[in-house]
Amino acid sequence: MHNPLDFRDNVVLVTGGGKGVGRGISRRFLACGAQVVICGRQAPERLPSVDGRQAVFLPCDVRDLEQLEQLMANILERFGRLDVLVNNAGGAPYAEAASASPRFSESIVRLNLLAPLNLCQLANRVMQGQPEGGSIINICSVSATRPSPGTAAYGAAKAGLLNLTRSLAVEWAPKVRVNAVTAGLILTEQAGLHYGDEHAVAQVAATIPLGRLAEPDDIGDTCLYLASPLARYVSGADLAVHGGGEYPAFLDAAKAQ
Repeated sequence: MHNPLDFRDNVVLVTGGGKGVGRGISRRFLACGAQVVICGRQAPERLPSVDGRQAVFLPCDVRDLEQLEQLMANILERFGRLDVLVNNAGGAPYAEAASASPRFSESIVRLNLLAPLNLCQLANRVMQGQPEGGSIINICSVSATRPSPGTAAYGAAKAGLLNLTRSLAVEWAPKVRVNAVTAGLILTEQAGLHYGDEHAVAQVAATIPLGRLAEPDDIGDTCLYLASPLARYVSGADLAVHGGGEYPAFLDAAKAQ
């Protein structure tokens, strides 16, 4: 019986695939046999690798359309196809909405919404011409579906990416499936910048029903499912990978009474 998680004939592009969540996604696809391409403004110190197989790094600032077009041309020249696109690159530093400059907000929206849209378009043109079509996965965030104080533009951009996912799934069917992963709080090498020291991370983890922050591999495994034949009838979906969500604050307040 064919293994539905056998990606040996697939070419997978993971934006921002050299660190954090992107690295976890890249390693999971490598472990399943895929040819993995990662991109970023700078090459990572260590390329994602599994059992001696390494990802291919191609330099690209995803905010620049000409660089995206060159990235796609390089992939086609080298591999001749693209089967899976994972739009993972994104993020935002803390900034209060009252004082954030218009230029700052525009840059956040460009990175987290417009860049994925542009790359989706380029990937779709390739995938529509392939007999097997393709799969696009947009990495979103719980910030898209709840208040996002300190990262308001980021939350708004990710909310836009969710809606974009649903729209593209309708427009590009049946050849190309488009889905989103709404990721919760994730333990990466930069977790300390967001949550504090180990004690603070433990306190944050205690607010999550499953008792821990997500690992990058948790997001990677969800991407494997969405890109595989197991999800052949899944498109326009938003899979929440957040450990059960965040514990409702009102419950603690109610107990205090």
